[in-house]
Amino acid sequence: MERSGREPDDVFAGEARGELSPRAARALWWGSAALVLSVLGSSVVVAGAGHGRRLPVAVVLVLAQGCALRWQARVPVAVLAVNAVTGLAVWALLPAVTLTGALLAAQVALCVLSATRPRWVSVRALAAMWLPAPLAFEAGGAAGLAVYLLTVVLAWTTGQWRRAQQARRRAEMRRAVVEERARIAREVHDVVAHTLSVMVIQAGAADDVFTQRPEQARQALRAIETGARSALGELRLLLRAFGPHAEEDGAGEQREPGPSLAGLDELADTVRATGMTVHVHREGATEGLPAAVDLAAYRIIQEALTNTLRHAADADEVSVRVTVEGECVQVTVVDNGRTPRGGSAAAGAGRGLVGMKERARLVGGSLRAGPLPQGGFEVAARLPAERVS
Repeated sequence: MERSGREPDDVFAGEARGELSPRAARALWWGSAALVLSVLGSSVVVAGAGHGRRLPVAVVLVLAQGCALRWQARVPVAVLAVNAVTGLAVWALLPAVTLTGALLAAQVALCVLSATRPRWVSVRALAAMWLPAPLAFEAGGAAGLAVYLLTVVLAWTTGQWRRAQQARRRAEMRRAVVEERARIAREVHDVVAHTLSVMVIQAGAADDVFTQRPEQARQALRAIETGARSALGELRLLLRAFGPHAEEDGAGEQREPGPSLAGLDELADTVRATGMTVHVHREGATEGLPAAVDLAAYRIIQEALTNTLRHAADADEVSVRVTVEGECVQVTVVDNGRTPRGGSAAAGAGRGLVGMKERARLVGGSLRAGPLPQGGFEVAARLPAERVS
């Protein structure tokens, strides 16, 4: 499986430090340098037409500003300082160029600094950019001062807006990663927990009758092999679905369907192989249900049966009922096991019940689970049958 050279957490950390990819940094340099050279460069050429030796020096300083912008994403504080000094030098050589225009490269560096560095750093840089304000007032009066302060504040505010955008994007990426990890964890838990629980029980039964009834032991071993192969097949489908090329693979070939209520009898048979009596009742047609609801119902039943095998003391019978009425699917799984004292609270904190409730919630349904007054444990889910957007 192809992977990026940096883990998601490393990417987030790099973005938090203001790091840009080489391609993005290069594009930023070319764009900002073109802006400075076209605007400030043309102003310098026009303003220095009759100033003899001052014009070449001013042009060299403008070119130096454009070159310094090459490192604005890496060391924006240093680039800001260099461009501020060279900009003041250009303005001193050619006073006809406004102070706002002479410090254009510094304002660009301030914008990048504001977007990529902590706020306390950018605020100090903003205060430093206000220091030449008296010069702007002296050269252009109140209008010149207002224009200078406005452009400096605008540059800093633009960087803050960009920084907020980056923070929002990082939060969305983190949330997407967490949701995807939780989804994978639920799927792996549903596939592995049920199969392993059945295999453990069957292995124990095979060991008990291995000498006296070898044929029964062989049946248990064959059931273990069948269950293991089925689990491996589901895990392969799962990994393929979550793989980096899942969409491309799906476009070129027909993907094998995942678990659904159509396989409920096979699921019940795996539990019956452990010696548990399983009753399955269906009311209404389960064909044509939305895929998400179909899968959620199947996984809820699977997890409820797994919990019966693992946690229901003295349970030997379980009933599964699936009812489709109008735009609702009701799933009920009831066993006759004895719930240990304090089991109600403990069961609700387990990963299995949490996963079942989350599955029901994701498709817009609800789920309740708990011991019954007359004994046994019940899992009841209500899922919407309308198409899930």
